[in-house]
Amino acid sequence: MSDAAAAASAARRILLLDCDQFFVQCARIADPEGAGHERLLLVGGTAQGRGVVTSASYETRKFGVRSGMPTAQALRLCPAARVVPVPRSLCVEKSRDIRRVLDEFAPVVEPASIDEAYIDLSGTEALYRGEDLDGTARRIQEAVLARTTIHVSIGGGTTKLVAKLAATRAKPAGVHIVAAGGEVEFMRAFRLEDIPGVGPVFATRLRALGLVAVDDALRLDRDTLVRWIPGRGGWLHARIRGEDAGTVRPDRDARSMSREETFPHDIADDDLLAAELLALVVRLGADVRASGLAARTVTVKIRYADFTTRTAARTLPAGVRSDRVLFSTAQALLRQLRDRRAGPLRLIGVAASHFAPPAEQQLSLPGTDAALESERDLRLAHATDTLRSRFGPDAVLPARLIQRPPLP
Repeated sequence: MSDAAAAASAARRILLLDCDQFFVQCARIADPEGAGHERLLLVGGTAQGRGVVTSASYETRKFGVRSGMPTAQALRLCPAARVVPVPRSLCVEKSRDIRRVLDEFAPVVEPASIDEAYIDLSGTEALYRGEDLDGTARRIQEAVLARTTIHVSIGGGTTKLVAKLAATRAKPAGVHIVAAGGEVEFMRAFRLEDIPGVGPVFATRLRALGLVAVDDALRLDRDTLVRWIPGRGGWLHARIRGEDAGTVRPDRDARSMSREETFPHDIADDDLLAAELLALVVRLGADVRASGLAARTVTVKIRYADFTTRTAARTLPAGVRSDRVLFSTAQALLRQLRDRRAGPLRLIGVAASHFAPPAEQQLSLPGTDAALESERDLRLAHATDTLRSRFGPDAVLPARLIQRPPLP
């Protein structure tokens, strides 16, 4: 790194805010008398062991439970754990509330996920009257807790990479700041597989070269790493020193939104599957409209009883946000998947992606004069959103959902 680049990097003040066991916190807030009293709590999946764990309380992690693990496996490791569904609406609400707090502290905030956000405080020293990064981070942490009741951990440093890894050292509910100039010493404490971007395949390749810890790679110069690891040696040389040219990008567009359901028992009936898909679309549509964006791509995912997973997607000529159009597109995709292979399903999901500001003009399907998404569609969708926000998520539902039989 040149002297000028090093000076510019040293001037950067970046934080990563990471909500501690976010879905667990939200589940406890949503049900204080139930989940709120459970130490051994799994969020995601069902008590019958279907689905996967979205988040696990710290107490269950002592048993080897982790996020992304099949719920059945988690319950074998920790049989006393209670399983509750993800309180998605509350999670979205809390995430937005946290973002509002962050916007009051920093001019540049980048949401990395529903429970993480980067904050760039570079150049704000005068605004904060010389307060060090640790002090500002702790004030942000206190404000988030006071305003949202969510505990967060915050890591900080001169790069996004260092801030992210520092946040792992801050957990739970702490602050860890790496001072400028201390990046290499900080990185020595990690394994190479801990570095974002070093996936399982790359980590295996590095182990074959005798490189496991960051310190192993720090002993090699750049030319050696480039020679040993063509294509990624230079990248690794920078990362093990905490170097990362990535910038905090404000208001980064959402990549995707999704809803999915793992059934208590496998379902083969196409009418019942369509009804379950509609229920998911109703929730997804509300999420899309709340974002203020419109989605161009709709994707449907299904999982068979043998755990085979299939997806189908369609990209529309412009973004849409009404339940009617989202469902008609998703239903056609579901039929397409079912035509290729019938059989009972254990999971169904729907996702929206390729977001953009809503188009002013209405769309028409190729070869037709019919509007793809009408003004009436949007008025109806926004009206139902208003009623559900006032009277609950089940205040207004399509007749098909009211009349659907309970799941087997």
